[in-house]
Amino acid sequence: MAEKKLTFEQSMARLEEIVSLLERGEAPLEDALALFEEGTGLMKKCSAMLDKAEQKVLKLTAAPDGTPEASALDGEG
Repeated sequence: MAEKKLTFEQSMARLEEIVSLLERGEAPLEDALALFEEGTGLMKKCSAMLDKAEQKVLKLTAAPDGTPEASALDGEG
């Protein structure tokens, strides 16, 4: 897949596609390794995107003294 800026959702969809292809076990070894490498990169990218989103949520819900302030995500409590 060409290197381009993918959204989290696009990256996850491609990762699911790669897993499906690898699970079938029909790809030649060289192709399977390339898919595995691409999947590993996508997994790292998705993990980093989730970490960044978590940090943003924590920042948005921080108490005045900077400590995380627990609050319900759905607006309750």
